[in-house]
Formats: sequence, C-alpha cells, structure tokens
Amino acid sequence: MKHEPVAVDPALVARIEASFGKQAFMTTLGARLVRVSPGEVEIALPVSPHLCQQHGFVHAGAVATIADSAAGYAALTSMPAGVGILTAEFKINLLAPATGDELVALGKVVKAGRTLTLATAEVFSVSGGVRKLCAMMTATCMAVANREGVTD
Repeated sequence: MKHEPVAVDPALVARIEASFGKQAFMTTLGARLVRVSPGEVEIALPVSPHLCQQHGFVHAGAVATIADSAAGYAALTSMPAGVGILTAEFKINLLAPATGDELVALGKVVKAGRTLTLATAEVFSVSGGVRKLCAMMTATCMAVANREGVTD
C-alpha cells in the first residue's frame, strides 16, 4: 500500500518559524530551523569552537538543546493553533562525541495526545556530508493554553 505524503500547512510552518525566532538561545548557539513537516522537525547547528567543551567536542548542553527543541517543535506540529508546548521531561543518551561540520537534530512524534505528546530526537554529527548518530532523546511534551507567558 502506497501512502501519499501529508501536505504541510503553511500556517503551521509560519507559526513554528515565528516561535523558533523568539528563542534567543537558539540565536546565541547559531542553530537554524531546517524543516517542518507533520510530526517532524529538523534543526541544524554549525559546529564552532565556542560550542565545544575541553576535549574539543560539542558540549552536551548544546546537543541536548537542539534535541529538546526538535522534539518539542515536532510535538507542536500535532497541536491546534493557540496551544503552546513545554517539555515536561526528557532523557538523552550521548552515543558518540559530537564533532564534524554541523549537528542535525531530527525530532519526531511517537504518540500525540491532547495533553501529553511523546517525541524523540536523533542528533547526527555531519562531516563531509556523512551523518553519524551521536545522541538520542525521548521527551514528554505538555500542551499548554491560556497561561501567561505561553504563546505559539
């Protein structure tokens, strides 16, 4: 059975782009939103010395940050307009040193619910166009609405 691709709602993409643009920490890190599709979001982070720890690898905090945002925005793709998303918890496994030209975090929805959504994020080290899995995250994301400070 062949599945047709699900169309991306331009309003959803604009909503996530606007939200991502409000994240000053992403700007500080140099991360960029690469792709938004239903149930998936991809974020890229160029590797640079200011992100590295004492051994020259990208700091786990930067790896976790892009994974958290990719999983959270993937979860947001399953939410109605006017609802925000907050991470309630996450677990990350660091599988290999984060090195290379850039890191790419691919967030995916595992199960979307009305209040809680389970998502994952895989983080890849990219060197010379070759991807190597360096981290894996699972996250529980909570839908939030009608709360001060929480917008799309």
